[in-house]
Amino acid sequence: MTHDASPPPHLTYPWQPPPPAPEPARRPPVRHTPLGHHSDLRKLRTAYRRQRRIATLTALGYFVPFLFLSAFAPSLTTTRVAGLPAGLLLALLQLPVTWLAIAVYEHTARRRVDPLADRIRKQSELDAKRAARHERATG
Repeated sequence: MTHDASPPPHLTYPWQPPPPAPEPARRPPVRHTPLGHHSDLRKLRTAYRRQRRIATLTALGYFVPFLFLSAFAPSLTTTRVAGLPAGLLLALLQLPVTWLAIAVYEHTARRRVDPLADRIRKQSELDAKRAARHERATG
């Protein structure tokens, strides 16, 4: 059996209609990237990780030196400042520093994390609506 690679034979009768043109290939509907693979999720994780690190380092950046001073420089922490030991004043400053860490955490959440989370939430709602519309159209 041989394979003939020559072009198809021409019509032998002029009154025969030409063969019908092939139907154009149907394009599948535009599908958006599923939410699990969305680049905004990676950005959200990065922003949330940065937020935790900044808040943690704000609190620990004060507390760890306070502990080292208490352990390795007791003479400095026992000196009197305004009638109170310096160690006690440093310990009392821990509360405002903790409040500062909370404020920094909330600030970075409002500036960086919340807008990304809102965008992902809206995108997932749109994806769910598109999927429901697609199921109704095909189902």
